[in-house]
Amino acid sequence: MKTFHAEIDVMPKKEILDPQGKAVTGSMKNLGLAEIQNIRIGKHITLQIEADSAEVAHQKVDLACKNLLANLIMESYTFKIEQV
Repeated sequence: MKTFHAEIDVMPKKEILDPQGKAVTGSMKNLGLAEIQNIRIGKHITLQIEADSAEVAHQKVDLACKNLLANLIMESYTFKIEQV
């Protein structure tokens, strides 16, 4: 068994309204940073996984994202895995 580290980013889909991102974008104007626009806020998840290979680790992390970590109706996800 090998140990892998995964970095997962879960973001609202482009077509979904992001009220938290919209509120932060509006606050940028109050800070004198009006040039910062279109902020989208999501989640960053890290985890470790024991697997026989990077391919198996990739499959397991993908399954975790699809079944628990991301709401596929409203969110999309990307991840990268590296061996520890």
